Amino acid sequence: MPTSTSTTPWSRRRLLERCGTGFGMLALSSLLKESGPLKPSGMAEGAPGKFALPLAPKPPHFAPRAKRVVHLFMNGGPSHVDTFDPKPALDRYHGKPLPLANLRTERKTGAAMRSPFAFKQHGQSGIEVSELFPRTAAHVDDMVIIRSMEAEVPNHEPSLMLMNCGESRLPRPSMGSWITYGLGTENQNLPGFMALCPGGYPIVSTQNWRSAFLPGAHQGTYIDTQHKEVEKLVANIRNQRMSSDEQRRQLDLVRMMNEDHARAHPGEPVLDARIASFELAFRMQSEATDAFDLSKEPAPIREAYGDGVHGRQLLLTRRLLERGVRFIQVWSGGGQPWDNHETLEAQHKKLAEGWDQPIASFLADLKQRGMLEDTLVLWGGEFGRTPVAELPALNGRDHNHYGFSVWLAGGGVKGGTIYGATDEFGFKAVDNRVPVHDLHATMLHLLGLDHQRLTYRFAGRDFRLTDVSGNVVQGIVA
Repeated sequence: MPTSTSTTPWSRRRLLERCGTGFGMLALSSLLKESGPLKPSGMAEGAPGKFALPLAPKPPHFAPRAKRVVHLFMNGGPSHVDTFDPKPALDRYHGKPLPLANLRTERKTGAAMRSPFAFKQHGQSGIEVSELFPRTAAHVDDMVIIRSMEAEVPNHEPSLMLMNCGESRLPRPSMGSWITYGLGTENQNLPGFMALCPGGYPIVSTQNWRSAFLPGAHQGTYIDTQHKEVEKLVANIRNQRMSSDEQRRQLDLVRMMNEDHARAHPGEPVLDARIASFELAFRMQSEATDAFDLSKEPAPIREAYGDGVHGRQLLLTRRLLERGVRFIQVWSGGGQPWDNHETLEAQHKKLAEGWDQPIASFLADLKQRGMLEDTLVLWGGEFGRTPVAELPALNGRDHNHYGFSVWLAGGGVKGGTIYGATDEFGFKAVDNRVPVHDLHATMLHLLGLDHQRLTYRFAGRDFRLTDVSGNVVQGIVA
């Protein structure tokens, strides 16, 4: 037994700390670091020993144009030449080989395939948009349409990882995790990053919203939005065995015991954070129940969004944004719904019909409430589709990572603008090409974050969302 002038017995933790030259405490520190931040930046300024919650609001590097992000993810790869990048040349070459020397596709493809959808000019800007999105196109003057996006490979899994995490091969934190790591969130009673996806996980599952080596608090919280009832949307949102008052009394007892422990063992900020998590879970029960209850919205608002799954998703998104959630990703659904290798005309039409009214109502709602100006909205998939038809059906398109379109609205972008271009057939980006890392760098810039300074040290290296690449696309910034 170690000798001590104190009559209080040593705890096991204190024994490990004092004995074995500290190796026991090093092991504990390593274990805790896996699930939470263990570094000075986690300490609240001017309050030694008091741990700041990992999602507490943090100042940006410079004045931001946007405060929050909504990523409308059309997983599977919507066809840019059928939505936001009209190509009249495909009409002339329909059914004929394209005069492209280096036309390489993932699968066997044949002749050119014209778009089955007409394009029409919209807004004061006169930007052409497909008839698939007539209501969304009414907001084209608030959008910048990037027609020159590039990914790295024509496969779903690596392209999803590239778009969502900035790396197509190795485990990396997702964009939402990086943003909440850099800025925190404005509501400590709700997650800072949510992924709304109806009908189960998309391809590569939770890797799309993982936190990887960032603290676990920055991982996206998955919500299965095929459900309407709050109890099914959020697991364990209500305690079926105890009333709220009983839970409160239980937590008060736990808190009293934890405070006694903290006084006896000061200077353990990570353990203090674990204590705070109990209170957060309790507060989330009432906060989330209110936020997810769409019946509290006026009937005209619910009717404007529609009762379809995407209307409910976007109405819920607006309610979460109002409550301070920083990053919300809204998915088309599990799997790859936009991956239309055949019967593209029917499938794209059905998918767009489910999204068009909700997107238009969402943008109008944000604008009416004064939220669009500091909410950055991104629409797009992991890549586009080829201008040639896929064999043998000749009514669908293959994957195309050489050039595709996304659009951004609000949040400091230059509305009513087209940026970049693909070739005359829509196969490859040729003017003002925008790699995914440049898109990410620009989004962080609009949030007041320097993508080169937003780093996290792991395994002896400083990592960032844009890896060793990325340039801010000034041409889309207002």
